Amino acid sequence: MQKIFGLIYLMILFSGINELKQNDRDLLEQLLHEFLEGASVNDYDMHNRFWADELIYTSASGERMGKSDIMNSLPAEADDSESLPVYSAENIRINLYRDVAVVAFELVAEIFFDTGESEIIRFYNTGTFLKRDGNWQAVAWQATQIP
Repeated sequence: MQKIFGLIYLMILFSGINELKQNDRDLLEQLLHEFLEGASVNDYDMHNRFWADELIYTSASGERMGKSDIMNSLPAEADDSESLPVYSAENIRINLYRDVAVVAFELVAEIFFDTGESEIIRFYNTGTFLKRDGNWQAVAWQATQIP
């Protein structure tokens, strides 16, 4: 009888853990989409929320920078001009390790030209996130352009 109760307890425990993991996956995916929407208009507040203070960011061009470098490059207010790239994510994979997550995806950047034409550029992006006080923030980021 004790074995049955023990098995039932473990099943309930593991189903609760899986539910929490799925909830964190959903939160991370939502955060990613909100960030890319904000990045498409240089939203300062969204960048500030997304990046951790100790961020290490390696761009597709091989430049290494931190959060302060990113924040200093942004305008004080969001820019909704049509000349900015529009970003989106495809093929999102999220691995969770308690309060750490690795988010890998294909970043799709649509670049607009004065001629009215546009070009799509794709990148593999991998971000490492840390959960603090219930909030996820990126502490490391790597971008690689897909040839």
